Amino acid sequence: MQVELSARTKVIIVGGTMLGLFVSALSGTVVSTAMPRIVAHLGGLHLYSWVFTSFMLASTSVIPIVGKLSDLYGRKPFFMGGITIYMIGAGLCGASQSMVQLIIFRGIQGVGGGMIAAGAFAVVGDLFPPAERGKYAGLFTAVWGLASVVGPTVGGFITDNLSWRWVFYVNIPFGLLALLVLAWGMPWGRPRGRQQNVDYWGVAALVLAVVPMLLAFVWAGDQYAWGSVQIVGLLGFAALMIAVFGRVESRAADPILPLHLFRNRIFVVSAVVVFLTGMGMFGSTTYLPLFVQGVIGASATNSGLVITPMMIGMVAASATSGQIISRAGRYRLLGALGVAVMAFGMFLLSRMDATSTQGDAVRNMVVVGVGLGITLPIYGIAVQNAVPFRLLGVVTSSTQFFRQVGGLMGVAIFGTLMNTHIRNNLASELPAEVHSAAPESVLKRLEDPQVLLSPQAMDRLRDAFAGLGSEGPRLFEATIGSMRSVLADALALVFFAGVVILIAALAASVFLKEIPLKGAAERAQEEAEEIEAMAEQATAGQG
Repeated sequence: MQVELSARTKVIIVGGTMLGLFVSALSGTVVSTAMPRIVAHLGGLHLYSWVFTSFMLASTSVIPIVGKLSDLYGRKPFFMGGITIYMIGAGLCGASQSMVQLIIFRGIQGVGGGMIAAGAFAVVGDLFPPAERGKYAGLFTAVWGLASVVGPTVGGFITDNLSWRWVFYVNIPFGLLALLVLAWGMPWGRPRGRQQNVDYWGVAALVLAVVPMLLAFVWAGDQYAWGSVQIVGLLGFAALMIAVFGRVESRAADPILPLHLFRNRIFVVSAVVVFLTGMGMFGSTTYLPLFVQGVIGASATNSGLVITPMMIGMVAASATSGQIISRAGRYRLLGALGVAVMAFGMFLLSRMDATSTQGDAVRNMVVVGVGLGITLPIYGIAVQNAVPFRLLGVVTSSTQFFRQVGGLMGVAIFGTLMNTHIRNNLASELPAEVHSAAPESVLKRLEDPQVLLSPQAMDRLRDAFAGLGSEGPRLFEATIGSMRSVLADALALVFFAGVVILIAALAASVFLKEIPLKGAAERAQEEAEEIEAMAEQATAGQG
């Protein structure tokens, strides 16, 4: 979709797109920090991961579809539509009266988030050649990081001083501003010479493959055993639909995900790396606020401050990484370095326990953030540079798709690990005196560690122990210590699983092939040749 645009128009488009990214990132980080308090208010710790899962499930299903449609019909309607749906979902989330409602409305928000994710980095590809994309991709990542810096602190402050509902409402003004900017300054830019065929069967097969597979990983080990009929059935159906999807795509005139991309080594290696980094990184760090609030005992505001250094490290590293790519035209070693730093940071997180301090968490998250920042711009640029311009939206959204799938599977699997460990160890770790002295009603409350997340629940539990006599306060402190220790062990297990997965990503990154980044003249020539070839094909078809 290469059109001649003035510098002023490019500034407007970039600004509006960054605002859209800001809206998406702000909500994600605000919700992550506020979730422990939301769970304490609405209940349902066993549904903790579902608030993230529903969002990612919806956005993951939408990303490759919107990526292809935006190649056919232009970026503007889908990007602006995504922001609109995202704001509607945010308003509904803020009005939720139960955890189930919140999960459903987060799914609606996820549809909008997927549309935003599919379009944002493709817009960079539309405006700039590969040799220049590094600095702009780094800038976009930095904006996402800025929202992530502001989000946890603002979200924590709102959660502590107003209401968790406002962590959703705060997105709406930014979304409205982004829509105004884009409506005014972004041209539609429909592709020239492009046959507009939508692979509806491919869309259906893709959704029917992805959703059951992800549901299986969410439920396995928690609601159902791994070998249960439900889990085996879901995985079997997903495998069948993947085969159907491959069959459909091999015959489609204009497939949603062209299968010939999987013969491209750069695309395949990049897909594997972003999948594994998404799984190990986002799957485990989702639970960091739970560690800070539930184990260390910090407030929601302070848990936001813990995440902030990670995002500052990410912003600085991403901007630097983007500049290095644009200036040197090299990305392979830089990508491997980023994954290695992430793995080391995750290892540091896995060493934390119930005696760890907030300073320990800050240090470890800074390391993780630097690694993440180095890595984020690289693999999207690599795949954009390795394919024809007409596939820019497809490969950009595919990269986001694999990262989302990995992240969703990580959140689901690690959530299962955490809940299983807590369920198997909490009762046995409580002091023997508590089992003999505390009434059944108090022991029942101790089965759910979400009591650690709510000051009100802690006060009620303290009062209950005070009724046990002079030994009550001592038993209360011993009980809380045991509960925090069990939660810390569960989360350490989660972080260590992230280490293993990131090591696998590092091994895969070594196989990334490096080719020179194309300049403006090369890209213009490539697109002209593609348009000419499509025109000849259309003429031959009419003949």
